Amino acid sequence: MKPDWDKLMKNWNKGKKAANTLIADVDCTSDGGKALCEKVGVKGYPTIKWGDPNALEDYEGGRTYDDLKKWAKKNLKPVCSPKNIDLCDDEKKQKIAELQALKPEDLATQISEKQAEIKQAEETFDKEVKALQARYEELQKEKEEATKKVKDSGLGLMLSVQDAAKPADAKKEEL
Repeated sequence: MKPDWDKLMKNWNKGKKAANTLIADVDCTSDGGKALCEKVGVKGYPTIKWGDPNALEDYEGGRTYDDLKKWAKKNLKPVCSPKNIDLCDDEKKQKIAELQALKPEDLATQISEKQAEIKQAEETFDKEVKALQARYEELQKEKEEATKKVKDSGLGLMLSVQDAAKPADAKKEEL
């Protein structure tokens, strides 16, 4: 995917498109990129994010150059935001005005509450995944023990006796 992404960056970030959109990459393993990647919620590699830099969304599309280019042409453009209020519908304009009217500390409190909700959802998810993993391992062990018990109880011998009792012609057809 990297060569296709690099080609898209090179071709996209020139001309009129570069005036209000950007396609870039960040090395999340470097000292310079770690903080940004943590801030925007990068958890695995490669991850593609898009949208308002303050509210990036996960990209879920194809990973070839043609897929990326087609998606970028359709979706990468200025979006509704306080800086691009003219692109907003009336409902969004009203919501932006309400948020702008808040005291900075009240807005910060609301942001913290929403971020806490996301953090709680992630913690619940992680906890439940661990529980599922533990249950999976328990079931795997139970299955292996049950299979061993059945085999140790004489299944192999039974299968050998059954095979020995078959007529010689039937044995040839099985091979």
